Amino acid sequence: MKNVDYIIVGDGYAALFFAHQLLLNNKSFVVFSEGKKSASQISAGIINPVVLKKFTTFWLAQEQINFLKLSLKEVESYTGENYLIDSPIHRIFHDENEQKLWLKKSDNEELKNFLAENFDHLNGVKNDFHTGKVNQSARLNVKGFFAGLLTYLEDKENLVKEKFDYSRIDISNSIYKDFNFKNILFCEGMGVKENPYFSEIAVIPNKGHHIRVKLSEDIPKDITIKKKHFLFPLNDNLHFYGGTYDREQMHHEIDHSAVEQLQNGLSEFYPGDFEIKEVHFGFRPTVKDRRPILGRHAQHSNFYVFNGLGARGILNGCYFSKTLFEYIENNIPLPKEISIDRF
Repeated sequence: MKNVDYIIVGDGYAALFFAHQLLLNNKSFVVFSEGKKSASQISAGIINPVVLKKFTTFWLAQEQINFLKLSLKEVESYTGENYLIDSPIHRIFHDENEQKLWLKKSDNEELKNFLAENFDHLNGVKNDFHTGKVNQSARLNVKGFFAGLLTYLEDKENLVKEKFDYSRIDISNSIYKDFNFKNILFCEGMGVKENPYFSEIAVIPNKGHHIRVKLSEDIPKDITIKKKHFLFPLNDNLHFYGGTYDREQMHHEIDHSAVEQLQNGLSEFYPGDFEIKEVHFGFRPTVKDRRPILGRHAQHSNFYVFNGLGARGILNGCYFSKTLFEYIENNIPLPKEISIDRF
């Protein structure tokens, strides 16, 4: 029997950023990873403090950006890799009204550090009304982040590559198979619907598709272009374009209407030919109030959940991992905005 402070079930952003907190605080733990690619692992990795449809920001945006940069430096200290890509977002304006709205919002106290006052014109794409740069925006090297952290955890014997079996939990003795645990944390995304302890939490699946395309003409390589969706270069001479949002089509197959939507969206501003090489999709765990869900089980005092990260998985997963750690270890109350008890 092996004694651990934590069992973490899941291997997305919530799980790995919480594992990072445990590493920082010298806690013993194991992460159960089924090996399926989660919504986190196929995500775009966009780090963005601005809602680019309305040019607004969100709760704790600056704090989350700052904490993410600090955390990624800490991760680099033990993986040896820097996963932060300096690739600022350039939002293509549809018309002059959007330009005016952007400038008006850039005077706002909450937004002035995020919305650049000067507009840019990009070569290689249609941007008749120029683009607005989102300061402090960037990308995460998603593939590198998950490969690097999971490899590190495996080398440290913190990773168990198998599907978690809820029926094997001995609740009264806090035992799971060969592990005696102090706490167990479920970070399963939409997999939580199969979890007998937290299946009723208020997460809603949101299906997202993205395509990987080969472009016939060069475009700027050191930025992320946004119109309807995000376009940026990958390492294999392909470009990522996505992702869609769909709360209706919940089957586990590619939706051709979503692929068509992406084709049309890219064609709106990219004038050259392109070839779709890959199509990917996943199910984001979203919440009506757009805030994650953290907390303790009502009956089992050492069972916890960390879910509902939505489309801001990187920022939410990173920032609130410490909030949850402080709640569990030091009994610091969770903000009501993210507590499971708000429902």
